[in-house]
Amino acid sequence: MNYQDFFRSELDALRADGNYRDFAELERHRGAFPSATCHNGPGEVTIWCSNDYLGMGQHPKVLEAMHEALDRTGAGAGGTRNISGTTHDHVLLEAELADLHGKEDALLFTSGYVSNWAALGTLASRIPNCVVLSDALNHASMIEGIRHSRAQKMLWKHNDLEDLEAKLASLPLEQPKLIAFESVYSMDGDISPIKEICDLADKYGAMTYLDEVHAVGLYGPRGGGIAEREGLMDRLTVIEGTLGKAFGVVGGYIAASAELCDFVRSFASGFIFTTALPPAVAAGAAASIRHLKQSNVERESQQANVAEVRARLDAMGLPHIENPSHIIPVMVGDPMKCKFISDVLLKEHGIYIQPINYPTVPKGTERLRITPSPVHSAEDIDRLVSALESLWTQCELARMPMAAQ
Repeated sequence: MNYQDFFRSELDALRADGNYRDFAELERHRGAFPSATCHNGPGEVTIWCSNDYLGMGQHPKVLEAMHEALDRTGAGAGGTRNISGTTHDHVLLEAELADLHGKEDALLFTSGYVSNWAALGTLASRIPNCVVLSDALNHASMIEGIRHSRAQKMLWKHNDLEDLEAKLASLPLEQPKLIAFESVYSMDGDISPIKEICDLADKYGAMTYLDEVHAVGLYGPRGGGIAEREGLMDRLTVIEGTLGKAFGVVGGYIAASAELCDFVRSFASGFIFTTALPPAVAAGAAASIRHLKQSNVERESQQANVAEVRARLDAMGLPHIENPSHIIPVMVGDPMKCKFISDVLLKEHGIYIQPINYPTVPKGTERLRITPSPVHSAEDIDRLVSALESLWTQCELARMPMAAQ
């Protein structure tokens, strides 16, 4: 077999389908988010698809904490948490996270992906005869964790309580069960019925595992996520989150009982055998969490910009998925046109929005995923909607009927 020819043919097929992903080489500018330099493109650009939802990656308190920790401790953690890498900054951060979610303890991982993979994989594999009931639209990291566990898995229709209950009812009441789902789903921006899922979990003796990665920092009076906003944190067995989105740094975690966190810490290979986060990263994350526990300014400003962008899209009839979250999926429905619009936005308008194509979303639902933030200005919004208006006409894409505007 000619391996290089195989690799080349597979990549050519991606390009032919419009699903090949080009990376923009970005350099973000501290103090000037969402501005950045695109080193392999037009130069100065405005980023409209960042998951640094609140601009905390440039917040003075976060940077100050990271500089202080770097000067105090040096660059790295020194090893895995089990050998030499558990630092004072890790312990302080886990305490902040446990407090944020009203749980006894929390456990850090190197990313949100790893926290899902390791925690779900460990719980489902080591609890005897456990069956995992997984929402059909769960993130790839959750799917991989469940698959890695080799536990019995039952998919339930996305946010469909009747289907979930039917599957729960089909299992013996005494059989261990784990319901895995998200709060905010990142591609459509819809929100799960957390209370009703918890009611079913109580009825059928199931644990609950809630992924809040697209909600922590953004919702609730202290940024604890949708579960905090709805007063439901105490009803959830495990809350999983990330430090790499609204908190502006990097890393993942779970928050749960002391025993559950200790169990995962003791048995999860994804925790045991990987080098710990640098203490400077942990210090920056802790500073971000502490700030957002006290400040609503960032959340309120983000919500205002989200509402403004939605209203402007409605006024032009540009189709976007209505949802109660901060994520605005502008629907294109064609992979080639989606990539074309993204390319032209970057090259001619200095606007960076990565196209979302298959396999991230189903074929025929290709989209531009827009994430307004507190650091986007009124001028940024004007330039965005003007460019989209022009490109929608150029590509002869459908618009929403006048009645929906």
